[in-house]
Amino acid sequence: MSASESRLPLDGVRVVALEQAVSAPFATRQLADLGARVVKVERVGEGDFARYYDAEVRGMASHFVWVNRNKESLALDFKTAEGRAILDELIAGADVVVQNLAPGTAESMGLDAAQLVARHPRLIACDVSGFGSGGPYDRRRAYDLVVQAEAGSIATTGWPDRPAKPGIAIADLAAGLYAFSSVLAALYEREHTGRGRALSVSMLDAIAELMGYSINFTQFSGRRHEPNGISHPSLSPYESFDTADGRKLVLAVQNDREWARLATEVLRRPDLVGDRRFATGPARTEHRAEVTAVCAPVFGAWSLEEAIAALDSADIACGRVNYPEDVLDHPQLAARQRWTEVDSPVGALRTLLPPPVSDGWAPRMDAVPAVGEHTRAILAELGRARTDVDRLVAAGIVSEPQKEC
Repeated sequence: MSASESRLPLDGVRVVALEQAVSAPFATRQLADLGARVVKVERVGEGDFARYYDAEVRGMASHFVWVNRNKESLALDFKTAEGRAILDELIAGADVVVQNLAPGTAESMGLDAAQLVARHPRLIACDVSGFGSGGPYDRRRAYDLVVQAEAGSIATTGWPDRPAKPGIAIADLAAGLYAFSSVLAALYEREHTGRGRALSVSMLDAIAELMGYSINFTQFSGRRHEPNGISHPSLSPYESFDTADGRKLVLAVQNDREWARLATEVLRRPDLVGDRRFATGPARTEHRAEVTAVCAPVFGAWSLEEAIAALDSADIACGRVNYPEDVLDHPQLAARQRWTEVDSPVGALRTLLPPPVSDGWAPRMDAVPAVGEHTRAILAELGRARTDVDRLVAAGIVSEPQKEC
């Protein structure tokens, strides 16, 4: 591979991340995966509180390990005068700043996107917040659960009498992905204009956007989008079925051609194709219980693998309801060599490669840092002498990892 082919698209881009929890760290990890240098500014001593969400990864937190590879950790108290001077130096040399500090904190300290770009016109700065700037909620503390509840995603998940939070932090992750894409767009714009940009992404806006189907359905039908369990309010059959071996099968029929194949080739009921109760998508949805009653006995008589084989043969979309432990051994991920390892303070950890795939791109898979692991090296780059760094450590303005006895 040539030198040009081995370069990643964001090589040379410098990012300062005033981040915690999941949303902003997920955004900056995407930037780092594509080659950006990300300096993660953490609290002195304890670091990002997400380090302590659990201790399931050999003593480290599952979320933290996932969203913080490829980063350099600087443990810095930037509320002190000397700490703030260090942070200002870092920002002056940065291309991007991403922050998701507590509501009002960045603005009060002159670290919100608008103020940063006013001081550094080529800088791209992105505020990631819970509820956005302005409005009655702009100072409310927001975590994924709270935003999902406010945005309606919980009320459309689960079953009509038992709504449920989705199993992954979709408010955090959606905001992180929108922040990532917005920063990329701003970097591209700067190539043409030479100017930076202040960006703002809120978790509420991100989830409200993802709720587009539900909002349209409710707004224009006059009916609430109720949770449907493992099914769909506008499609049928688009649900799960129990199989003879105690597993769950999902199948998804989205148009009348697929229904005709399912009825004829799998259910062996060609008479259902022209039945007015089932002939169109709206008719099948209206008669959902009858569709389910026709399908359930057929799949209930087969093992999961027998059902999958029959549906695959008819070119009907289907799948297994897998558990996370099944995904660890998923044959498609294994065949495509999607697993690799990253280093960490607790040793090498098996992990998935990031989703973008392109010949010539080998995504960065560098270590997950310890708190303050790069403090001394970063300060040396900024011209601080060793004795000066020793003084800053002693004063509690910066910290580095504790040496084991």
